[in-house]
Amino acid sequence: MHDAVAAAVKIVRESGLPNKTDSMFTTIEGEWDEVFDVVRRATEAVGKFGSRVSLVIKADIRPGYSGELTAKVERLEGALIQGD
Repeated sequence: MHDAVAAAVKIVRESGLPNKTDSMFTTIEGEWDEVFDVVRRATEAVGKFGSRVSLVIKADIRPGYSGELTAKVERLEGALIQGD
């Protein structure tokens, strides 16, 4: 399974879009068409490893915002520090 996931993550990372991968998900930030092109290509890459692909998509659509991949976490960390 890790080879299939690695193929998808490689496509995401090579896309040039801001992204982050953790133990459960890969998050991508960008314009709708750019992101879904990457999702399509990553899904196709996984499909080469078997006859079935499971895909979970969650979208946070906020026109006019960028850099939220890291900014949300920075605001959270700031709130945690202020709470001490």
